Amino acid sequence: MDALQVNYGLLSELEFMGFSESRAKKALQSSGNSSIEAAINWLIDHENDPDDDQKSPDDDQDDPTEVPVIIDIEGPSISEEVESRSQGLRDRARSKMEEEAKKLEREREKERIQSGKELLMAKRRAEETERERFIAQRKKDKEEERRARDRVRQKLLQDKAERMGIHGASLMNEEKRQNPLVTKSAPLPDYSAQRTELMRECLRSLRRQYKEDDTKVKRAFQTLLIYCRNVVNNPNEEKFRKIRLRNPAFQARVGFCREGIQFLELCGFERVGGDQFLFLPREKLDMAVLKSAGIVLHSAITNPFFGLLSK
Repeated sequence: MDALQVNYGLLSELEFMGFSESRAKKALQSSGNSSIEAAINWLIDHENDPDDDQKSPDDDQDDPTEVPVIIDIEGPSISEEVESRSQGLRDRARSKMEEEAKKLEREREKERIQSGKELLMAKRRAEETERERFIAQRKKDKEEERRARDRVRQKLLQDKAERMGIHGASLMNEEKRQNPLVTKSAPLPDYSAQRTELMRECLRSLRRQYKEDDTKVKRAFQTLLIYCRNVVNNPNEEKFRKIRLRNPAFQARVGFCREGIQFLELCGFERVGGDQFLFLPREKLDMAVLKSAGIVLHSAITNPFFGLLSK
């Protein structure tokens, strides 16, 4: 009878599971060495069969029906097969992870590109908004300058009329004597508007003269505003209506430019004490003039283009 070969790898697996060598060989021999599952199934079906390891000494005699076993030691083991399959699974898992990582990186790159585009669009919109605001402000300043020129032109006409006032008054009196029905007099010029425009022109001149030093100009405007505010809030306090011209703080903030002193003189301050002081007499204090000065100063401080667009 031909001897059946026993797969050494399958035999080792069965022994590792706890089966005896004889029963493992018998199971493999009976299942035709087909697979480890077939051998286990045979062992389960014949678990009550007597174990060859428990045979009596008499049974050690040669059994003519015993089949010689030839062990194949060159067959691949189950462990090697399992390890090979595990390695394949690991390789596929690593490849899948690498592919997912690449896909995630591509998605992130798309997001970065989209964010860059959105940032660029936002920057362009901000620049366009700033450009429109600048154009609108420049248009507003030009309109203000035009109105200022009109007011100056009107002032020149009024000054001319004032210079001819004496002659005009004599002609009017003569006309009244000749025609007693003429009683309506000509309207008086608006001196407050003229003074306000002169204040504004002083500040423009100061701004243009020191346009490279914005901090110095703003400090001068703020100091003038404080002088006007103190007089308005404390009209009866002489210390707020008197300024020593040689005071170092005054010289550093306002006195360094003649426009600053001219502005205070337009507010009603007068030189006294041999040009050592600027003094605002209580009886000459005009709240309307000081409040107009405050409005002009506030506009000059808050408008970044004040005095820069005019020539």
